[in-house]
Amino acid sequence: MKERTRLFDILLQYEERYPQQTIALAGKRDGAWVKYSPQEYRQIADNISYAFIKLGIQAGDRIGIIATNRPEWNMLDMAIMQIGAISVPMYPTSSTEDYRHIINHSGMRLVVLEGLEVLNRIKPIKEDISHLQYIYTFIDRGEYPYLAQLIEMGKQYPDEEELNRRRNAVRPEDCSTIMYTSGTTGTPKGVMLSHDNIIKQLENLQQTPAKWSKRALSFLPLCHAYERMLVFLYQYLGMSVYYAQNLGTIGENIKEVNPTMMSAVPRVLEKMFDKIWNNSKNMKPLPRKIFRSAIQLAQEYKIQASDRSWWYNVKHKIADIMVYSKIRKAVGGNFDIVVSGAASIQPRLAAFFSAIGMPVFEGYGSTETSPVIAVSCREKNGREVGTVGFPLPGVEVRIAENNEILCRGHNVMMGYYKEPDLTNEVIDSEGWYHTGDLGRITEKGQVVITGRLKNLFKTSFGKYVNPQKIEDKCCESPFIEHMVVLGENQKFVAALISPDFEFLKGWCHRHELPYTSPEEIVKNETIVKRFGREINKYNELFGETEQIKKFALIADEWSMATGILTPTLKVKRHKVSDRYQATIEDLYK
Repeated sequence: MKERTRLFDILLQYEERYPQQTIALAGKRDGAWVKYSPQEYRQIADNISYAFIKLGIQAGDRIGIIATNRPEWNMLDMAIMQIGAISVPMYPTSSTEDYRHIINHSGMRLVVLEGLEVLNRIKPIKEDISHLQYIYTFIDRGEYPYLAQLIEMGKQYPDEEELNRRRNAVRPEDCSTIMYTSGTTGTPKGVMLSHDNIIKQLENLQQTPAKWSKRALSFLPLCHAYERMLVFLYQYLGMSVYYAQNLGTIGENIKEVNPTMMSAVPRVLEKMFDKIWNNSKNMKPLPRKIFRSAIQLAQEYKIQASDRSWWYNVKHKIADIMVYSKIRKAVGGNFDIVVSGAASIQPRLAAFFSAIGMPVFEGYGSTETSPVIAVSCREKNGREVGTVGFPLPGVEVRIAENNEILCRGHNVMMGYYKEPDLTNEVIDSEGWYHTGDLGRITEKGQVVITGRLKNLFKTSFGKYVNPQKIEDKCCESPFIEHMVVLGENQKFVAALISPDFEFLKGWCHRHELPYTSPEEIVKNETIVKRFGREINKYNELFGETEQIKKFALIADEWSMATGILTPTLKVKRHKVSDRYQATIEDLYK
């Protein structure tokens, strides 16, 4: 069997390697699952490639995809890459200005987009960008050609000889995609990743899922390097990929699909935990006591079997029969792995999900590292709460004098597109990529992430503060959805807090406090005092200069729609600082 050295080789060899596989991709349309076999997947991708060739798309041309997760996303991606062109994924939630920057900067010739809102943000740009020759929509919107017409064009003008010539000309070291960073630190930068960058990731991760794991659920954005690489891995291993409709339907889709693997970000797992815990509120006293005792036991779970006492194992077995098995049935799925990435997960949650039979594997990396640097594995000490596992084989990791994590190996990007100076700022002369993350390596060789270098700040007294450490701990509180810690060049540390309003509604109901609106409840004296007690509880865990002296509760929603959160639900600190400048100034009056 031929070696897979380019990403589209995965599709070319799918049928040969996994002849028993009947479903490669599936997505919901009009309430029903639409499934595609490997043969249909390849046939549609080939037809799109023929259409691109007919339109005059050349090797090296950039083609954009703006869409939520759906099978056609993968078909377009493969079709682009196998003619030697470069795919440029973009978030459907991006602003007009971000689209303008990315389309201009990449020199994009063609874009396929989903949704009327996206189309309305792209149309004003079209007149200003001469190199954007073609706009296609996913469905017929009466204005532009659409995907079905592109596929039909390919059927009418098949050129198998030219397609094979294009495929054969693509080398493993060629650029396969330009992925623009999500903009947590400002203007998006175009990360160039080669076929080899990502293929090497797949080769090193193929032992992570168990051989029986054959069905994956995907809901994080495909235009994020983390989810995109995992979906390539699913295909590499011949797993069926089912796309959830949206974040709100994950629970329903898990029950429908019964997946063996999925990825998540910590916030999604936190929401799942909260829902499980809240289910006990309506139980009778004795069942509720048993249920909550089992939940607390799960949060003490040690991932390494040798770290668990025989008495803990006895209690865990009883709890599994009485409680955990019912949770698994209610949640759905038959999980081999739940991969958590993009931010650190609370240790209690990693322990809890592992204990109930949804083993959490943590990963760490960045778009610039294709994206994985380190990940949990099944080896001894390969999974330990608070760490992100060992570096991947062939990836070197070391800690600089300032505690920054440096990485070198086959996963490091080709560079930033058209930005050699920016590339040289992050990749030094010895090939070390400077991640900007702070961390350490344990005696066992596991990587631990402790914060972001750029987020460190000094108070006016010259004391360094690591805001992420404080935020991660305080966000363990059920009252707090998000938090941003402030204090650069100030006399004390303060915070902006976005409350968990769903939890707050329940708390108000239990304490017979009228809940009106977010705008009014954040000003309520009782609520402000309750948050004050919560902050004081966590302040005891930190040194004097790290303790939060003042805070403000924010009524606005922090979400992707409001521009505050990235697609992986991380807070854009610079956006918060800009939007709430007056509130921040009031905290320091």
